Amino acid sequence: MTVWMFWLVAAGVLFVVEMMTLTFYLLWLSIGALIAGLVSLLFPDAVLLQVLIGSLVALGLTLFSKPLVERFRSSRGFNDTDIVGKQGIVVEAIEPGRYGQVKIGGDTWSATSVQTLGRDEVVKVVGRGTTIIEVERWEEMN
Repeated sequence: MTVWMFWLVAAGVLFVVEMMTLTFYLLWLSIGALIAGLVSLLFPDAVLLQVLIGSLVALGLTLFSKPLVERFRSSRGFNDTDIVGKQGIVVEAIEPGRYGQVKIGGDTWSATSVQTLGRDEVVKVVGRGTTIIEVERWEEMN
């Protein structure tokens, strides 16, 4: 197996993991690995050069994306308000250690809870991760 194939496999694995995490950082590493694979087609014996160029591409994309994300978040129309404390309705039952779904306003979130919560129960958001919220029964919060 040639070196470019290893870079291609690494890029593919990083891309698939990125699709599960939605952070964009692994996307930049994936693109860096892909570029390193292209370099390996031109210079198959220069592994250090491949690693260096792939790393510089990934680092450059990571540094370049930060100002773009900040500009996007501050642009008109983007609303990333904190939902902790808001009321929601359980759409898909939640059991401790398992995910369910909660609708808050017009958005549906994946949710966890330390309590067993049935469908159509009213809940309050007590914590938020990147894409998953933690909820509790609304009555216990009042």
